[in-house]
Parts: sequence; structure tokens; C-alpha cells
Amino acid sequence: MITWGIAPIGWRNDDIPEIGAGNTLQHLLSDIVVAGFEGTEVGGFFPAADILNKELALRQLRVAGQWFSSFIIRDGVESAKQAFTKHCTYLQKVNANVAVVSEQTYSIQGLTKNVFTEKPHFTAQEWELLCEGLNQLGEIANVHNLKLVYHHHLGTGVETVAEIDQLMAGTDPTRVHLLYDTGHIYVAEGDYMALLEKHFDRIAHIHFKDVRNDVMIACEKEQLSFLQSFLKGMFTVPGDGCIDFCEVYQRLLAAEYSGWIVVEAEQDPAIANPLEYALMARKYIDENLLQARVGERSL
Repeated sequence: MITWGIAPIGWRNDDIPEIGAGNTLQHLLSDIVVAGFEGTEVGGFFPAADILNKELALRQLRVAGQWFSSFIIRDGVESAKQAFTKHCTYLQKVNANVAVVSEQTYSIQGLTKNVFTEKPHFTAQEWELLCEGLNQLGEIANVHNLKLVYHHHLGTGVETVAEIDQLMAGTDPTRVHLLYDTGHIYVAEGDYMALLEKHFDRIAHIHFKDVRNDVMIACEKEQLSFLQSFLKGMFTVPGDGCIDFCEVYQRLLAAEYSGWIVVEAEQDPAIANPLEYALMARKYIDENLLQARVGERSL
């Protein structure tokens, strides 16, 4: 069964907290209900578990998971395990399904460096540290009835298909799963189907992020950073960019994918009205994807 969600990043952004700062939790969750989604991911501004659970229950919404920045290579696995245990304890209290992990050692996603050419790379020893550390974090996730899903991400040491291959080969499939993000892999590789086909058996969470190809080309030409690129409008919701989500979705149905598909599009909410774009995404999903409702929950 597929569950449809939309990420809070369209309303407020953890990397640039000042944009969308006026959008409250209640506003965000109510917009999600209006747009017809079943849940969301936890944002950095979300409250304690008991407060969040009440707001979710009032609207019959669910939580899919939450981002966790790991620094296994920089700070060591023991430090990461302490922080991740706290993270998973919170997620278990809000009945989440996954813990989204991204290794942020050397990451440039929050810096002014050119995201298209200045991504970091790990040494062989650092890869060993990362994979072993992720296996240990994955065990913590399992204990909390969660799945660790690794988020390949622009501007980090795990961005390309080759790097994802290395991560998958070096980690335990019972403890480390993959988050498949259409937008990040498209910008990184120019192809989004190859990763889906190659590692489908490891995918346990999905982000549907679209890309405005003309804006991406302009950002690359201007040598912009990750934050500058999304503020310029490189990302958008499904149906508003160049990615063929029908192809992706049919592959997921054929392979009987079961789990969350979360619409995620970093945009400036002052320019891209969050509810408007949530409704746009919902309309695209209903009219173009849900014509084939095999294994689909009625919305």
C-alpha cells in the first residue's frame, strides 16, 4: 500500500529558518488536510511529541519520518549513536515509519560553494567508517520499530549513483535502506530511472521532487550553491517540471512498492504559495498517477 504525504519544506525551511517563519504548525497541517494528503514529515520547528500527536489526531494525519544529519566521519559513531537514539525515541512516540539519515561531514549544501562542481568525496577509510556507523545506527532504528533510510543528497559525499552503489554494497540491507529522491538524482545524474531499477530492493521511502530543467541549467551556468539554486526555483512539485512521474509510478506499482511517497519541493513560500503548490501536486497525482489504483488506498 502506498501512503501519500507532503513535506513541510514548502511552508518552512530548516536550512533557512527565516523563510516561511510565519507559517505555524497548525497552518501547515491544516493546509495538508485541505490538499488531501495523509501525512507529512517532521520539520525542525515541530513541537514535543505529545503536542504534535494531538494536532495530528485532530486532523487524522500521520508522520512518515524526520531528517537526521549524521556526522559519523567527523565526530565518530558513538556521538552519532547518542544523537540518533534521541531522534528515534521521538519518532517512535509520534508513530513514524522511517528515520531519514544523511551524512553531513564535508557537506556543502548549506554553504555558498558551487553545488554542481564542488561536492565532497570520501576516502576509502572514511567509507568504511560511514558504512559501519550506518549499520550501527540502523540497529538503533530497528529497536525503535523504524527503518533507517539513507538520503542521497546534492552537495554531499553520497550524491551520485556510483556513490549510492558503494553505500549499498557496504551496508547491511536489514539495517540500512534507501530513500529514493527523484529530484536529487536527476540533478546529480540527469537520469532518475537507473537508480530506481538498480536498487529497488533497498528502497523503503520515496521523495517525489520535480525539477525545472531551464532553471537548473541557469543555476549551473551561474555556479550557484544548493540554497541559491532552490531559492531561484530549481525544484518544484510533481507535474510542474521535467520529470516523468508516470514512468516512475508505474515501475513502483509493477514492483508492488509499499510505503510512503512524500511530495517534497524546496521553494520560497513567499513566491510559491505552499497551499497552491500542494493542491497543484495533488491534482497532478490524481489525474495522472492514480488512474491505476493497483494496491492504492482510496483518498
